[in-house]
Amino acid sequence: MKIVVAGGGWAGCAAAYFAGKAGADVILLERTDLLLGTGLVGGIVRNNGRYTAAEEAVALGAGDIFGIIDSVARHKNVDFPGHRHATLYDVQRIEPAVRKTLENRGIKIKFRSLVNHAGVKNGTIEFVETQAGEKIEGDVFIDTTGTAGPMKNCIKYGTGCAMCILRCPSFGPRNSLAGLAGVSEIMAGEGTHQFEAMSGSCKLDKRSLKKSLVRELDRHGVVIIPLPEKFHKKDSLRRKACQQYAMDEYATNLIILDTGHAKLMTPFFPIESLREIDGFREARYADPYSGGQGNSVRFMAMAPCDDSLKVKGLNNLFCAGEKTGLLVGHTEAIITGALAGDNAARAARGLAPRILPPELAVGDIISFMHGQMKTEEGLKQKYTFSGSVYFERMKEKGLYITDRSKISEKVKKLGLTGFFR
Repeated sequence: MKIVVAGGGWAGCAAAYFAGKAGADVILLERTDLLLGTGLVGGIVRNNGRYTAAEEAVALGAGDIFGIIDSVARHKNVDFPGHRHATLYDVQRIEPAVRKTLENRGIKIKFRSLVNHAGVKNGTIEFVETQAGEKIEGDVFIDTTGTAGPMKNCIKYGTGCAMCILRCPSFGPRNSLAGLAGVSEIMAGEGTHQFEAMSGSCKLDKRSLKKSLVRELDRHGVVIIPLPEKFHKKDSLRRKACQQYAMDEYATNLIILDTGHAKLMTPFFPIESLREIDGFREARYADPYSGGQGNSVRFMAMAPCDDSLKVKGLNNLFCAGEKTGLLVGHTEAIITGALAGDNAARAARGLAPRILPPELAVGDIISFMHGQMKTEEGLKQKYTFSGSVYFERMKEKGLYITDRSKISEKVKKLGLTGFFR
């Protein structure tokens, strides 16, 4: 079995890992020189319903990736406005840890490998070709190329290229494998429901902050500083992909999390305004470099897929992460990646793909999101375990559980313990 994964973000890494764990020969193609994409600057897991989702994944046999995250965690059980029991991982250490794990699993990683052509015959992808001219054949393919960028979209729908971690000017634009293979994607832009959104947060270089503030941040993992009324930012928060942070607390306070950098949860904060606040007199953005102006534009192109994450219209293509729909977050990417990787390996063996059941949050979010995206109102929302529309649904349906033993027992009663093994 030969499986080719396009895109090395959290979804792509999880897909490659679990396809390899299922016995496949896996090649992971990443257009930049680092894995994890926005996971290099994110750093938050297990907050709110993501705790339930992570523990469901562990019981299902997909806890390996969360184990890596826990190994480089800076803080655990952190509470901040609207969020409880979060784990904050070190964005400086996570990529080498994930890369080593994939290599130990036998995954072949090809960096600087931007896919720009797909060879399709009778509805089956036979090979992909990179910008460098390398032709790579496979039995099954997985599209985890994400939905952010390319740079022209940030210019057209955002505030220009923010020089973010995606680094399009250096490594080329994001190319969608599904789109290259002829799939009619769900596209944002003019004449549609305008479901594109700006990436959520920015990073400040800790060395540019007041030392007493950094000590508090290192000790507690979170610092909350009330803002003068003239700096309140309610309107701009509505533009964020992470709608769970569009709350009054984030509009009226500076909320900083420790992820190795100082993670500023209020984006689009002009540097000259930020430097008026005590502790930030010499503040400087670490990512994106134009953080005071804006951030990358996401949700520009999603692949039509079913709840097994098989892309409609092609015989041998699965997808994960934001390609599956209006999902937000690392946990969401990891879980869909695990499912896509496992189902790709099953498809390569001639077995039918499986879905995660709605009795579990990890299954319910996929089916619920796909159902909602068929409606005009549903296309205006973003779906995440950590807040907004879906977290409310989790609580209403009794899916939000923080007792590990109860989650494990629930998975056992469904006969799904070790699902991914």
